[in-house]
Amino acid sequence: MSSTGVTTLSEHLLEVRDLHVHFGGGSDPVRAVNGVSWHVDRGETLAIVGESGSGKSVSALSLLGLVPPSATVAGGEVLLQGRSLLTLPEARRREVRGAEVAMVVQDPLTALNPVYTVGDQIAEAIRAHDRGTGRAAARRRAVDLLGEVGIADPATRSRQYPHEFSGGMRQRVLIATALANDPKVLIADEPTTALDVTVQAQIMDLLARLQDRRGTAIVLITHDLGLVAAHADRIVVMYGGRVVETAPCEEIFAEPRHAYTHGLLAALSRIDRARPAKLEPIPGRPPDPAHLPPGCAFHPRCRFATAECTDTVPPLVGPAGRSGHRHACRHTDRVAAAVATPVEPALEQSVPGVRVAAVAAEAEPVVAPGAVAERAVLEVRGLTRTFPVRGGRAFRRPAGVVRAVDGIDLEIGAGETLALVGESGCGKSTTARAILRLLEPTSGTVRVGDREVTALSRDELRRARADMQIVFQDPSGSLNPRMTVGAILAEKYTLLGGQPTASTVPDLLETVGLAAEHAGRYPHELSGGQLQRVGIARAIALDPSFVVLDEPVSALDVSVRAQVLNLLEQLQRDAGLGYLFITHDLSVVRHVADRVAVMYLGEIVETAGRDDLFADPRHPYTRALISAAPVPDPRAERERERIVLGGDVPDPADPPSGCRFRTRCQKLPQLDGTDRRRCVEERPVLRAGTDVSHRVACHFAGV
Repeated sequence: MSSTGVTTLSEHLLEVRDLHVHFGGGSDPVRAVNGVSWHVDRGETLAIVGESGSGKSVSALSLLGLVPPSATVAGGEVLLQGRSLLTLPEARRREVRGAEVAMVVQDPLTALNPVYTVGDQIAEAIRAHDRGTGRAAARRRAVDLLGEVGIADPATRSRQYPHEFSGGMRQRVLIATALANDPKVLIADEPTTALDVTVQAQIMDLLARLQDRRGTAIVLITHDLGLVAAHADRIVVMYGGRVVETAPCEEIFAEPRHAYTHGLLAALSRIDRARPAKLEPIPGRPPDPAHLPPGCAFHPRCRFATAECTDTVPPLVGPAGRSGHRHACRHTDRVAAAVATPVEPALEQSVPGVRVAAVAAEAEPVVAPGAVAERAVLEVRGLTRTFPVRGGRAFRRPAGVVRAVDGIDLEIGAGETLALVGESGCGKSTTARAILRLLEPTSGTVRVGDREVTALSRDELRRARADMQIVFQDPSGSLNPRMTVGAILAEKYTLLGGQPTASTVPDLLETVGLAAEHAGRYPHELSGGQLQRVGIARAIALDPSFVVLDEPVSALDVSVRAQVLNLLEQLQRDAGLGYLFITHDLSVVRHVADRVAVMYLGEIVETAGRDDLFADPRHPYTRALISAAPVPDPRAERERERIVLGGDVPDPADPPSGCRFRTRCQKLPQLDGTDRRRCVEERPVLRAGTDVSHRVACHFAGV
């Protein structure tokens, strides 16, 4: 390498060679990235996948000098068109950052400045790299970029603030900012994790179009293997700070050669297949980067591991280059045999500490799909919840109300799971909270078992809560950080009039697969999966009949997700629990649900048995949701129908007349004038066809 930091030895647009990133100093630093190499070329999408802590984000952030001050790039090279980025002075690196290599992060709300308009923020990114561009010209360019990324009325929107945008629109603003200076490489770090499946499809479709138009190279960092299957050209799999496998996308999914890659694929819930009896999670948890095991870092969790796996770190072997398939595993023959003949995971025995109902403990659901059990644990009739809307010029809208939940009916039987699905803002979580009276319903009735919840006094409601519980999406936010796990669980009994014994908390922890010693730990000392298990333990502590699961696995890695889903199903089999499972992940729905209710803008638009709904979705919204959900199979992704919904969910304070979905309906333009007027003027009601268990609110269902 010359003193100017230029080398001509790389044939790739961006190449990372033997990168090492350490945290902390001294003789024994934390080796977060340990000899990582990969490359990406013009117009190519490289996906970097792995569980939390694998080093995938740190390796990408280090390219731009965005790692924390405690991190040090201890070795290796990063070459952009043959030019070394790591040896550049900081001032020169800032010029490269955004102009030649740009980044889209996971959380757009925290990445955007709340006190500046989105147009000004994009214009600032333009002028930061081109001081010759005037403010007016930069603002015009910002408006053009907003239009390019699909934001309607970009001139008006450019004068608005981030809080006035939906999550999907904020992500589009970040993409517009990243593309402002026409970078050669775009690093997308979990760009769709927090987005609904329809918005996810919009964002990835947008990136694909922009890539085709501009020839941008994309580095996609994600744990969503369905997303990878649909959009990646090549894949790098990371574990314990190292690359353990890399290959073209189709080869990874068809013929994984590393045991870890095989484990990730085996743990997936899939929208394109009927549910197995039990998902196959990877046992244990990822290693602590500060205390990596000897030899292959994956060997403590690997079912194929032998003594030789603990001796030395296996090297990455196989042909290099764009089409090469390389791996760092000594047991590829056994992995290949497992791929060819997958073994159905055995069902666990009944877990201790939970009452056992007269429920079958086999793979079949307790309630036949599409049917409601004779003994309903939940009955909801005409549930409505409204919120007042402040009006006036400052709010750019008249005063009124938001009908967040607008007259819905639900039933859940003992041992049954009803999945409630829909985009953010459709009213799913508000429905759950109104059912539990965490929010007071505006009207309607809720019955849990033999109690009419909506008629209970405050004291009666407090006692009734033992029978109806909730597991939240973010376990760390719902657990008191100043209390130990044991105190959190014991508090459940004392708050609701019970008295725990010496064995209560240990038995409860055993029930959810945790050890008794976890009782003395604080929430920050547990992993995400362990925290969610504590949340589940707290929910089942007093033997409820009905539990709300509000996005309980959306924040978890694929393997931990499989562990939690298996636990929830096991508890349901043993105790006959009724679940209201709220999620936007349709692959999870396909695995856990007996019946599905699809919600849009406060209304149920379709409800049916799980298999019936996925085989024959009749509402155009349901069809769009299912088609937008990625399938972890690259070949199937190329062949399946894709319906990408345009726009966002309408303002719930001013919903469309007639059918609320009509403003985004792909069927509406195909209707004649009379039928179209019907959709505009007449609100469809939920009605059954020849199959009474399959109901849909569409004037032209199935047409």
